[in-house]
Amino acid sequence: MKNIFEIFYRFFILGLFSFGGPVAHLGYFRKEFVEKLQWLSEESYSKIVALSQFLPGPSSSQVGFTIGLKKGGLAGAIAAFVAFTLPSFLLLYFLATLQIENTQSSLINSIISGLKLFAVVIVADAIIAMFGNFCKTRFTLFIFVLSSLILLLFQNFFVQILVIILSGIIAMIFLKSNAQTEQKQYEKPRILPLLLFIIPFVFSLFFVCSNELLVLFDSFYKVGSLVFGGGHVVLPLIAQTVPVEENSFLVGYALAQAVPGPMFTIASYLGAVSIPNNAFLGALIATLAIFLPGFLLILAFEKSFESYSKKPKIASAIIGINASVVALLFVALCDPIFVSGVKGILDFVVALGVLVVLRKYKISIFYCIAFCCVYAIVF
Repeated sequence: MKNIFEIFYRFFILGLFSFGGPVAHLGYFRKEFVEKLQWLSEESYSKIVALSQFLPGPSSSQVGFTIGLKKGGLAGAIAAFVAFTLPSFLLLYFLATLQIENTQSSLINSIISGLKLFAVVIVADAIIAMFGNFCKTRFTLFIFVLSSLILLLFQNFFVQILVIILSGIIAMIFLKSNAQTEQKQYEKPRILPLLLFIIPFVFSLFFVCSNELLVLFDSFYKVGSLVFGGGHVVLPLIAQTVPVEENSFLVGYALAQAVPGPMFTIASYLGAVSIPNNAFLGALIATLAIFLPGFLLILAFEKSFESYSKKPKIASAIIGINASVVALLFVALCDPIFVSGVKGILDFVVALGVLVVLRKYKISIFYCIAFCCVYAIVF
């Protein structure tokens, strides 16, 4: 229980301050669980990130879920998810029920601006560290540069997926890995979570529900089953799949970007406004439904992916994928994270100074967050 409590505490603190979207969350996770706490190695973390890129669902939350799974089993995974999601869930639920989304507060807006500025710092720090680990050779540097150019020229979700897949294939063909070949048997995917994932999805395709709670679950479960990449990618899919008013969707879209934690918690807001007579239950069902598919797939494939990643060809593919993921982080830093967080030359100087201090003196990220917020309030 002590171990589970620590997992909950660590992820809850991150859930309170993790602004900037899924890419920024990967930076927060790496800083906390690889560098600071050393719960897992850089290599293990990179494999978790690579797996989350291949599976549908909330990519950063899947990474957090897997970290909890490795640290404390299924109970640890659930604790990580609940803790990281709880702050944004409660914020969006209360905003939906109190209907204060139209109120203006200069203090709150300034704090959000400071947190967006820190998101620039934390993502830049993650890119520098991951670049040093995953782009050491000419080959991986080539993949990084090529991937960055393609992603900058074609800012499209499907291009992102294509770049990641092609990077893995190119590395599999041209790169020799030092992975061991001694292992003869490899873990197979777990059948139970895979069946639990498939059954509701198939049911939703062939049966029409009349109960409003089942319709709500069905709509958000389909979104969670089909969306790759998470973050902003989920928003247009919700607009096409979930029966909500346009105004509610637009307000939820804005609020989901303003609160910390996973953007998938837009489901909390939309679930609450969809069933106003039972807002909390609506928020809870929608939130669980949109996260559930991605977590079931992690439970199904986490062990088998870890096992197969020891094969030389798969290990080579992961090396290429890691280099392309660094490129993906770099492009996301350029836009939207930098564009959203840095509004002028002074912001740029402050962000650069905080980055230098963070990397050189290894101070707590919470001091950096506090400084960025105070700066945004004052200036």
